[in-house]
Amino acid sequence: MTAPPGTVIPRQSLRAGVAPEGASPAGAVSPLPRIRTLEGRRAHGNVTGTVRSRDMAAPDRTDLARRIHAASHLTGTFTLRSGAVSNEYFDKYRFESDPVLLQDIAHASAALVPSGVDCLAGLELGGVPLATMLSQVTGIPAVFVRKQAKTYGTCRLAEGRDIEGRRLCIVEDVVTSGGAVLDAAAELRGRGAQLGPVVCVIDRESGGAEKLASSGLTLHALYTMSELGAAAN
Repeated sequence: MTAPPGTVIPRQSLRAGVAPEGASPAGAVSPLPRIRTLEGRRAHGNVTGTVRSRDMAAPDRTDLARRIHAASHLTGTFTLRSGAVSNEYFDKYRFESDPVLLQDIAHASAALVPSGVDCLAGLELGGVPLATMLSQVTGIPAVFVRKQAKTYGTCRLAEGRDIEGRRLCIVEDVVTSGGAVLDAAAELRGRGAQLGPVVCVIDRESGGAEKLASSGLTLHALYTMSELGAAAN
């Protein structure tokens, strides 16, 4: 399924590389798709080593949104990375540090990752635990992308494996203006990586999708800010 640049695609409108049970290739996706991503990745040659198979229903979308909101939504006065001031803030570390919630987020996000991706690129810091758990669910290897390449040892920007010539799916927690993703994308491309879509948990609907689209990146968001707010009410 190909979306026009700048489109934020919620999870229920996407299909994983292998169609869920009961859905024809051209049919609608069930709101609770069966995840058989490991077998799909093996078919595309993207699985290396021994990975434990996961075959379970994705969590209920509305319930998961409610749980994410309850765990991470804060009110007050907060300055965002973009410099904008907001009266609400999603502390991603509160849902990333909860093992059950993080695993459920990864299972729900698996359908956002298209086939043909070689590696999941988790951005320092919040994208790293998400990419790690998503790698466990999908069987796709992960790399961990530093904000700056280290100046000693291997002097790598992306840790874990070589990225040159590989197609990466950038994994981020929250996208606001898209600045952190754009910075990472420029560095990764400069090192020979090919970039697919960007997957995030929360799109704050603050222009990030449009800015990513201007650099040829399509944002696949598990939830928008509006969806989380509606689920909490």
